[in-house]
Amino acid sequence: MKKAKTLFAILCSCWFCCSAGTDVDSVQRELEQALRDSERFEQHKLRKIEGIKRNLKHNQVIAQQADLLFQLIQEYRKYQIDSAIRYTQQYKDVVERLQDPERINQASILLARLLSSAGKFIESGNLLRQIERDSLSAALLPDYFDAFLAFNSHYGQSSNTERYFTQSEIYRDSLLTVLDASSLDYSIALATKYLFHHEADKAREILSQLLRETTDNQPERAVIAYLMGIIYKNEGDIEKQCYYFAVSAITDIKQVVKDNASLQSLALCYYETGDIDRAFTFIQKAIDDAVFSNVRYRTLENSSFYSIINASFQEKEAEQKRILRQNLIIISALTILLMLVLFALYQQIKKLKIARADLHNANQALQHLNEQLLHVNTDLSEANHIKEEYIAQFFDICSSYIDKIEEQRAAIRKKFARGQLDDIGKMLKSQDVVKHELEDLYRNFDVIFLNLYPSFLDDFNKLLRPEEHMTTNKGELNTELRIFALIRLGITDSAKIASFLRYSLRTVYNYRVKVRNKVAGSKDEFEAKIRDIGTIRSF
Repeated sequence: MKKAKTLFAILCSCWFCCSAGTDVDSVQRELEQALRDSERFEQHKLRKIEGIKRNLKHNQVIAQQADLLFQLIQEYRKYQIDSAIRYTQQYKDVVERLQDPERINQASILLARLLSSAGKFIESGNLLRQIERDSLSAALLPDYFDAFLAFNSHYGQSSNTERYFTQSEIYRDSLLTVLDASSLDYSIALATKYLFHHEADKAREILSQLLRETTDNQPERAVIAYLMGIIYKNEGDIEKQCYYFAVSAITDIKQVVKDNASLQSLALCYYETGDIDRAFTFIQKAIDDAVFSNVRYRTLENSSFYSIINASFQEKEAEQKRILRQNLIIISALTILLMLVLFALYQQIKKLKIARADLHNANQALQHLNEQLLHVNTDLSEANHIKEEYIAQFFDICSSYIDKIEEQRAAIRKKFARGQLDDIGKMLKSQDVVKHELEDLYRNFDVIFLNLYPSFLDDFNKLLRPEEHMTTNKGELNTELRIFALIRLGITDSAKIASFLRYSLRTVYNYRVKVRNKVAGSKDEFEAKIRDIGTIRSF
């Protein structure tokens, strides 16, 4: 039974991870919307903070003041570290007046944790060493070990010293011994341990489950998604790491977390994919958040990457300006050329008017006009044949191109199955390319066909009973009309029509029968009349 549960969890994890690849665009849209709404989220948080401050100002009960100060600390700790430290110091003073040992220890641990985030390692270390572990209740031990873990991790990042990272993992082990094994904090800490000990599959299984159980209203979701992004970063899967870093960033933005790692990681992810505009947007946001929150190690991290991304952004801007100048020169030259052509046409028109006047007075004008009309009829008949061949050939080429794209995607899947990741990186195309090409193909077909046969819809409806007339958006054909548009072009084989439109042979057959049942006259002559639409006959 235990093995079955484990297998089910792994399968769920695989499903969740695979589905992530298909949701990158939707998550990106959600992230962009969250960025647009970020000011609204922050204003909501500030109103909440102001409400707590008003209550604190008018409250004279010391115990209630302590509760309100603690609420302010929770609001500020991931938002603005200096304010969080200031209110923690006030909280410590108040609980000392209350002579509450439990809260005094709580305040000291919390203050040490915040000082560490602010880069004040000496003060943080001294404060942690002053706390007597034996005096702590079981409820405070998780905070105590977490503070030591954070201190060593932050100091290790600041000094780039490996032994502090090792020490932080020792404290993580201690933290796991005192956390409730059923709690969210325990699961996150355990997954983090697995991640840092290179047991990615175990970490992924835990984190996938947590992602399904949490929402954007829980700040922990940002950490969970961020850790998942790190797993895929270590594995070199750029698409999935972008996805999970974006999920993390969405939660951070909605929760107004300025002390975040997601935006910087997302910026680097986009930088690696060559999306310099998005990379610059997110690294700029990350820098602004780090400076605002005054979390020292975040500012140092972001600053180290900002110059690289900014240089690429400036280079791209310069290239775009160069191209713009080049295009302006080309447009100016074409404008001058067009003016010269128009002038030449004007001169020709004047000469043509004189010629027409002379022809009007000539004895052979009527005979010459008849000859011209016959010639025009011949040209128009040839034009009808040419445009039919042109549209059919264009549609066949586009269909062939789409088949090639599908074959290429199949080749990519084979290479992925064989683990040929380098080849995939060279061949990789957008997953939406076939859909996009089909839509573009049908749109172009509709436009070209209706330009060549502008009266097609009206002539088509004349063949149907009045109550069965069809309507479409301007410049578009529906599926039924496309089928009969192909028939108008001489493609009557249902198999070819099905191939062009990506439908089954049965579907095409049903559409043809369905429309034939709407015909006002003879059903047997219907398709022959379709082929006559737009034909110009000599007179």
